[in-house]
Amino acid sequence: MVYFLIFGGISFFFIIYLTIKILDYPTGNEKTTELSLIIQKGAKSFLFQEYKVFFPVVLILATILGILFNLEAAIALIIGSFLSVLAGYVGMSIATKANARTAWAATKNLGEALKVSFTGGAIMGLTVSTLGIIGLSVTYFITKDISLISFYSLGASLVALFARVGGGIYTKAADVGADIVGKTEANLPEDDPRNPAVIADNVGDNVGDVAGMGADLYESYVGSIFSALALGSFHFKEKGFFAVVYVVIFGLISSIIGIIYTILNSKKSSDPAKTLRLGTVIASILTLIFTLIYSVYISWVQLFFVVLFGIIVGVSIGFITEWYTSGNKIKNLAKSAVMGPANVIISGTALGMESTFVITILISFAVILSYKLLGLFGVALAGVGMLSTLGISLSVDAYGPIADNAGGIAQMAELDPKVRKITDTLDAVGNTTAAMGKGFAIGSAALTALALFSNFSNISNSDSILLSNPYLFLGAIIGAMLPFFFSALTMHAVGDAADEMVNEIRRQLKEIPGILIGESKPDYQKCIQIATKGALKKMVLPSLLAILSPVVIYFFFGTTGVAGLLIGATVSGVMLAIFMANSGGAWDNAKKYIEEGHYGGKGSFAHKATVVGDTVGDPYKDTSGPSINILIKLMAITSIVLLTVIGRF
Repeated sequence: MVYFLIFGGISFFFIIYLTIKILDYPTGNEKTTELSLIIQKGAKSFLFQEYKVFFPVVLILATILGILFNLEAAIALIIGSFLSVLAGYVGMSIATKANARTAWAATKNLGEALKVSFTGGAIMGLTVSTLGIIGLSVTYFITKDISLISFYSLGASLVALFARVGGGIYTKAADVGADIVGKTEANLPEDDPRNPAVIADNVGDNVGDVAGMGADLYESYVGSIFSALALGSFHFKEKGFFAVVYVVIFGLISSIIGIIYTILNSKKSSDPAKTLRLGTVIASILTLIFTLIYSVYISWVQLFFVVLFGIIVGVSIGFITEWYTSGNKIKNLAKSAVMGPANVIISGTALGMESTFVITILISFAVILSYKLLGLFGVALAGVGMLSTLGISLSVDAYGPIADNAGGIAQMAELDPKVRKITDTLDAVGNTTAAMGKGFAIGSAALTALALFSNFSNISNSDSILLSNPYLFLGAIIGAMLPFFFSALTMHAVGDAADEMVNEIRRQLKEIPGILIGESKPDYQKCIQIATKGALKKMVLPSLLAILSPVVIYFFFGTTGVAGLLIGATVSGVMLAIFMANSGGAWDNAKKYIEEGHYGGKGSFAHKATVVGDTVGDPYKDTSGPSINILIKLMAITSIVLLTVIGRF
């Protein structure tokens, strides 16, 4: 674990260097600076109010653990929660500072704008992976027990679910409201300053897609490492333990090299997608080279192949996701819009359902091949391999919202139209990387959940998990239901908040007629307050559902019921998450395809049909779908903690 501290420290200093570099870039003129500050203020305000809601939950849970178990467990929970919050806050803070700087860099050229936006995203990516391993080290040194790292992982998972659900509700309430009134009723363009929800929409990109995504992948990263360390130590003693440590370090080093390469080459790039993809590929290849050398050195070549399977499947899931949310798939979906919104919904739903097939096969191959080589430890290590280059893969993902915000600022500040054209190019690439990032998160969630389930099996009575026991089936059917019920809660939350948002936007446009002709400013703060209130009020119940369900099932159906619960939730949850992410991404990109001038372009009947599809898909891909990933992992880690605590008595 001392190696985690050493290399985490090196990465920390690199983060400081990148932060200094990004802050050296100019924020532009008075208007772009003002807009950036408004977005920063709105994002920070929401996060601090969100913290007021979930920090008491964390402290209450830590107190209970301190009383029932021990002080070290309570401290581990608090460390996991605090560092997850810190990772999301740092990433979001830099992202909101990078948006105006990206817009102003776009006044020069595409390469300069790419460099600024990617550097901002890189700070998010490296902060998550660096704080993740530093927290693991500190927790291990405090507890001196690998099993107690589960409490650290629980803290990270708890914060991740609150951040994902709360941020998702906020961003989609604003986005849906802005689209329904702004685009379909008032015929306003994207990010038009006359739209009262435009600032809330830009704030939402940061609290949902930066802070929320950061907390999500922080939790996946920590959970995969914990499960691999526990299984490696259980099956292979120190050999397995150090194998995990080195693979994680190799991934971090490779990510830093990949980030440096991308930054150095972005300024002269004319193809942002190629530049970003190449940086990720370089990091993955370097990780494999380092792992191969190490596995040959310790005469354990299976180690290399398991990591290879994890990386290949992770990258493949990303490309499959891209295939289903771009190209001919999107052109066909856009074509269906000519017949109206019903056809768009039907075709997009079918596309998302279809995408589950290939991704499930890929995940299955990773599990089977890894299990054949190193058993359950192999499955966990494949998950670590998939997430080993999180530093750069999350950098590429976090760059998207920065580019999106930059486009909004360029539009609202009335910069030269060529600036918006450049930011739109970056944003289009960002939509693709975001879709790939969601596919990547789903794949890693599946492997991590399976590895955590294996840990659960190790600390439970193996004889209790029998197919002949009806409690296994009851637990499984309840578990299969939970992702649907959870999604219903989050979708209702978005719908209710969006209703309030729509009514407020309509009220302002009606009562302040000068808005539409540009003579009066909308009341942006009112829309921000509605999104904030809706998110904070509705995020608690779905989050508590993940924690309480394993506890309730245990007391009714015992360990067997909990095992069934985890199996059912993982199986249905992964399928539902894939379906929602890809349907939502496809609807979004079909709308953008028509806005480029196809099938009548903006304002046409086909365009309005795709706006309906995109509005339905927004909570699919940015609220419910991503939150399901955390739901299944949080239930698994809660089950492990539950048995650990009960085992004390």
